[in-house]
Amino acid sequence: MKKTIIVTGGAGFIGSNLVHLLYKSDKYRIINMDALTYAGNLNSLKSLDDASKYVFEKCDVADKEALFALFDKYQPEGVFHLAAESHVDRSIDGPGQFMVTNIMGTYNMLEATRRHLASLSDTKKQQFRFLHISTDEVFGSLGKEGYFTETTPYDPRSPYSSSKASSDHLVRAWFHTFGLPVLITNCSNNYGPYQFPEKLIPVVILKCLSEEQIPVYGKGDNVRDWLYVEDHAHALITVFEKGTIGETYNVGGNTEKQNIEIVRTICTILDEMVKPRSVKKREELITFVKDRPGHDQRYAIDATKIKKELGWSPQTRFEEGIRSTVKWYIDNEKWWRDILSGDYKLERLGQID
Repeated sequence: MKKTIIVTGGAGFIGSNLVHLLYKSDKYRIINMDALTYAGNLNSLKSLDDASKYVFEKCDVADKEALFALFDKYQPEGVFHLAAESHVDRSIDGPGQFMVTNIMGTYNMLEATRRHLASLSDTKKQQFRFLHISTDEVFGSLGKEGYFTETTPYDPRSPYSSSKASSDHLVRAWFHTFGLPVLITNCSNNYGPYQFPEKLIPVVILKCLSEEQIPVYGKGDNVRDWLYVEDHAHALITVFEKGTIGETYNVGGNTEKQNIEIVRTICTILDEMVKPRSVKKREELITFVKDRPGHDQRYAIDATKIKKELGWSPQTRFEEGIRSTVKWYIDNEKWWRDILSGDYKLERLGQID
């Protein structure tokens, strides 16, 4: 008997990779709920054709009544809540939508879950899980030393991270006040297939392919911990199935890299895979530009807890994952060409005059 679960934001980057993995497992019937905003892309899921395992519903987490109707229709036994506005630069240009989706949308999901749980038997209530997927950016910026742990105080610096911090606090409040069976994960920077080309790695890949100037913020010395998206999806399923109710788990890739290292690595890989036409080496295309306002210097995750308690650790070495990612974008040109045929053209966002 398959377990019916709702995945919010399942047409997005992390969401679509999670849905693919859940679909392969044969343990779940997936209700993919997505508003299909600019970053939602059903082309990422077009191979999923078994209606007994996968259903898509266009629905916005900002619409509480629609959420209530969806819960009534499908009677889910769990939720993976990924729906969110997620790009820091866009949050600088237009913070309002981040408040609506990330804060009020999470509130609406919690209330829909609370209403649904009230109708369930005690046994089904005990089996239900609400997994809220968040980010390490809620913790702020690290210096040269140290790591984010599950007990690191929150110190968000951007409208995006502030909205995600708010959603985390709401989820914990609904656990403590109403007894909702919640779990939270805070992850480091993801990369891999199906990522909307506004984040560093897909932007650099596509700029390299077109042999355009590659913008690097500031000096390029900002450090991130990189996590292959399929490893992250495995972690989410592990937490959903094995995690302790009310607990938070940090999910990291154990791979700290400066942004400039990432850019140069991609240039080198693409020089090998696709011979450059206009330059000898694609590194010549690197251009340092004005830094992002409030750009956090370093993120780094301590993922000891999830490894020790749940047995999860990342399986993909960065060198393997980044090469696979570059090849995916080369092999799936139609996927990203369709995106760039719309309003977004890889232009820079999040600048303040």
